[in-house]
Amino acid sequence: MLQFAIRRLLIIIPLLFLISATSFAILQAPPGDYVTSYLARVSMQQGFPVTKEEENALRRQYGLDQPIYMQYLKWLGKVLRGDFGLSTAREAPVNQLVKDRLLMTVSLSFVTILFVWTLAIPIGVVSAVKQYSILDYIATFAAYIGVGTPNFLLALAIMWVVLDLGGGYIGGLFSPEYMNAPWSWARVLDVLKHIWIPAIILGTDGMAGLTRIVRANMLDELHKPYVLTALAKGLPIWRVILKYPMRTALNPFFSGIGYALPQLFSGATILGVVLGLPIIGPLLLEATLEEDMLLAGSLLFILAGLTLIGTLVSDLILAWADPRIRIEG
Repeated sequence: MLQFAIRRLLIIIPLLFLISATSFAILQAPPGDYVTSYLARVSMQQGFPVTKEEENALRRQYGLDQPIYMQYLKWLGKVLRGDFGLSTAREAPVNQLVKDRLLMTVSLSFVTILFVWTLAIPIGVVSAVKQYSILDYIATFAAYIGVGTPNFLLALAIMWVVLDLGGGYIGGLFSPEYMNAPWSWARVLDVLKHIWIPAIILGTDGMAGLTRIVRANMLDELHKPYVLTALAKGLPIWRVILKYPMRTALNPFFSGIGYALPQLFSGATILGVVLGLPIIGPLLLEATLEEDMLLAGSLLFILAGLTLIGTLVSDLILAWADPRIRIEG
């Protein structure tokens, strides 16, 4: 196990390098850059084009007059020292822009996973054990509805219902008085009061899909000889289920830990815009639209690192939970 973990950690380093280089090149692929977009907005506001000298001065100021590989190497050198550079569009350090949003993103991801696991595991197990019962049909119908409903549409529906019932605005993760306040126990409690709404919305899709996966895995395990033998010996059915087939049915949960955060990024971007969530998804979208390469590249680099670490953790948990897996091979 230790050798496997060390090998995977050593593989992560070149993978991060390749992912960062590929992401940087893709972000630079569209024509133009931040200076081009900025000058277009300035020219529209002024009513006359900006001179070539001013454009060249801006490119030198932001380092965009250098070749792409030089821009990447300079950025990578700063990243290795823990400095992700300066956001050109916001005139602020990327570290400062990412710090609070990354904390909120990881917190929302954790609460969402907790919500999904708490409901999907028992519903999937009971649905398999009580196959073709009323409970099974209700769970199947709810799963199809959950998978087929977009997150942002569900968010809009919940917001409309709350406002129609006389409630207030449910967007964001903070009350107005705690929006820019320093961290304290009161601010933490305020986050916990708001975070459950986006967590439920985000977890609806994942819970529906994982419920069907657990049900299918449980049905496959329940008809295997070792389960039938244990039941034939007189062991209680729930003791057999919880001790043997349920561990195998949970493999998709363990293997999916590494993909929880990137799924949150992709699934919560539009939801973050709709609800005004201070997470990384909307920030990455804005940085890409503004062609803020350093901010967008840094966010993709952080996302890739978290994904690789999460995949390593999920592989280790999976190998520990399922003795049939031999990572030495």
